[in-house]
Amino acid sequence: MKYDLLSKYSLDINNVLKEYPRPQLRRDSYLSLNGLWKYTINNDGNINEDFSNDIVVPYCIESYLSGVRKELNNDEYLIYKKEFVVDSEFLKEITLLHIDKVDQICEVYLNNELVGRGDNGYLPIVLEVSKFIKIGSNILIVKVKDELNTDYPYGKQSRKRGGMWYTPVSGIWGSVWLESVSKNYIKNLKITPNIDESTVRIKVYSDSANFEVIIKEEDKIIYESKVDGNDFVVKIRDVKLWNPDNPFLYDLIIRNECDCIESYFAMRKFSCDNKYFYLNNEKYFVNGVLDQGYFSDGIYTPSSYEMYKDDILKMKELGFNTLRKHIKVEPLMFYYYCDMYGMLVIQDMINVGEYSFLKHTALPTIGVKKNLMKVSEIAKNNFISNLKGTIELLYNTPSLISYTIFNEGWGQFDDCKMYELVKSMDSTRVVDTASGWFKPKYSDVESLHVYFRKVKLKKYNKPIFVSEFGGYSYKVNGHVFNENKEYGYKKYRDRKLFEDGFVELYERDILNNLENNLAGAIYTQVSDVEDEINGLLTYDRKVCKVNSKRVKELMDRIYNKFNEM
Repeated sequence: MKYDLLSKYSLDINNVLKEYPRPQLRRDSYLSLNGLWKYTINNDGNINEDFSNDIVVPYCIESYLSGVRKELNNDEYLIYKKEFVVDSEFLKEITLLHIDKVDQICEVYLNNELVGRGDNGYLPIVLEVSKFIKIGSNILIVKVKDELNTDYPYGKQSRKRGGMWYTPVSGIWGSVWLESVSKNYIKNLKITPNIDESTVRIKVYSDSANFEVIIKEEDKIIYESKVDGNDFVVKIRDVKLWNPDNPFLYDLIIRNECDCIESYFAMRKFSCDNKYFYLNNEKYFVNGVLDQGYFSDGIYTPSSYEMYKDDILKMKELGFNTLRKHIKVEPLMFYYYCDMYGMLVIQDMINVGEYSFLKHTALPTIGVKKNLMKVSEIAKNNFISNLKGTIELLYNTPSLISYTIFNEGWGQFDDCKMYELVKSMDSTRVVDTASGWFKPKYSDVESLHVYFRKVKLKKYNKPIFVSEFGGYSYKVNGHVFNENKEYGYKKYRDRKLFEDGFVELYERDILNNLENNLAGAIYTQVSDVEDEINGLLTYDRKVCKVNSKRVKELMDRIYNKFNEM
């Protein structure tokens, strides 16, 4: 087993993921706490023990890059300790501690005082620590318990990893950082573009109500005004539309009497009718790849944010325009790179509830498509909390075009209510209520998973979206996680045969189905993940299994035929 399958980016433990982690709400106040921490593991949760072991944050304890590579048992506590220094110039009226990702349940202590808790492994924790932080030396303790309780969002983690289930992720896996602000600071923004009216609506969350607003088109200021109120609309002249071929971003600066934030937005619209998807009111074929967001050395967290960029640009080079972010909410830098480089994003919500191979995979594959699983009330509440938090976190993301609420019935419940909830929070995106087979009453798309058989389409009164298909596998020796086991949906032993099979699959199931009103498709998948070797890239991202030019020419044929229809 290749636990030391490394990516091309080396890790400097004194300079770990130092980029500002919140690209759409940047301010000058920033102190990164990423890097070398101390840790201990015990069974009683005692935070006063001697911390003699090193761990690199923000990498989960199971990963190579953490320097530990140990799985946490259900009865164990993982306890982190970080000593850091702040000076008087850093501290203002309010100091905020950000832990962007920690799995699964945690308590946070600063200078021996409990300052907060968290129980969602995929959304940021933000704690005000103004009363507890001090000039000079400080001690931060983060106590984590991870039982991989399926009443909480858990994605594709499993204690019995293998096949399409992967190594658990325990502890901190997102950046830890501090900022200090004045009392009337800008807490958040909500940005809603409207290309039909050439306007952008900006809602500012702050106790202040007087702002200076600047919008820039590259280096040129196109709007500058003082605004009274927290909710206002700006008219944009000579609108530059965002799309994957021209991902134009407007710069946004907002100031009040005590704070200044830098952000960005894009003018774009994504919609659908009963047949097609539309980007900026023009018919558009959604042609994407399933993106699990796993990395061979960091598991949930890349060794460098450049890995996000590399994946995006490689998929664009192959001719794809969309990534379906599969059952994982990434650090915000991922979405920033999709915005910047022009890659559409479909965001999955994170599943709760137990999984059954028989009821969720085997029976639906042969046509038995009735969800027989039950979801606890605790799990439902946790799912709804995560869903709301995900929409609030990603609402401003220009590249985000659609939400997937449930995948293949995993934790599926009250799907009509969940559809209505998502639409009430964000009416600007398309909603795929149930990707796969347990057909809901309310959904904007007819979403199909097709493996082990040909794509055959019926007529529906919705866009037909093959939201998963393919999954062909090819093992590249020297670039696999597990030399002894492999998982995929059709195995090839030769690279040329794999590429030929991939091309033939697209010609048969995608190109030939455009005339049957196929509106989009998502191939499985971007990269290999552990035993699952059905990626277009190897797990370490060092080998692309197909010829880029040939695949790009294939995708261009698809686009050309679609646009001619």
